[in-house]
Amino acid sequence: MINFLLAALTIFAIIIIGILPFAILYLFSDLMYFFLYKVFGYRRQVIEGNLKLAFPKISKKEMSEMLKKVYKNLTDILVEGIKSFTMTSRQIVKRHRVTNLEILDKYRNEKKSIIAVPAHYANFEWGSLSASLQTGYNVIAFYKPLGNPWVDKFLRWSRSRYGTSLISIFETSKAFEKYKDTPTIYLMAADQSPSKKESGKAHWVDFLGLKTAFLHGPEKHAINNDLDVIYVDIQRVKRGYYELELSVLAKNVTTLPEGEITRRYAKKLESIILKNPSNWLWSHRRWKLGIGEKLEGKR
Repeated sequence: MINFLLAALTIFAIIIIGILPFAILYLFSDLMYFFLYKVFGYRRQVIEGNLKLAFPKISKKEMSEMLKKVYKNLTDILVEGIKSFTMTSRQIVKRHRVTNLEILDKYRNEKKSIIAVPAHYANFEWGSLSASLQTGYNVIAFYKPLGNPWVDKFLRWSRSRYGTSLISIFETSKAFEKYKDTPTIYLMAADQSPSKKESGKAHWVDFLGLKTAFLHGPEKHAINNDLDVIYVDIQRVKRGYYELELSVLAKNVTTLPEGEITRRYAKKLESIILKNPSNWLWSHRRWKLGIGEKLEGKR
């Protein structure tokens, strides 16, 4: 009963906030920014610690400016994530537009599946909605189930209402087997830090001047199923509007050395972060497994 009541209150709040016009929603984001950054310092130690690791030569002034932008990106993503529960298909396509869909023509014509690897950069929240609306593919998005079953059910309904299927990360292998004969795009964000349980399978690569552990899942499933890997670069054009550019990260994957797909993913993400660091989600503990041997020429 407690779970149900908490879920009802959560869903009610989401809907009330979600029906607000974008202009008002961003005023709410600005208010959240003030409280999360100025008042409470939400995950300040984690964010600042990550930035110091990645940019050890950053000055106090640069750090202050960077933190402001990081928190503004964070609060915009939070309110846009809430807004996604009430957005129309037209709004999604207009505000989260794939600019080069033609890259998928070859795969679609040959009825081949692919693995698409975005990152927690800019607005990744709308991806499960926009992918199925724009690509014409069967789309599978993997997610970690929530503890509250009622909220989890609501989340799955919302994120799948335009055609995408949300499947638990604990059923990943089953999903690849189930849809092996159906042309499918598998969405797999891969920039989270592996858990201690997964540490033995992690790929350690050079990332932002540090030896960094990356999830092994996308590479593993790409090779096991002989699927090309496409990177999804999400860039904010202006507040509330994003453009997504697709690029082939790896093909003929079964011929590549172990760890090569992960290395390419890390290098691609690194190049994007260095152009505009504040749009990455620095609030997660990216190096919670520690740092491998430090690299020469670290910035």
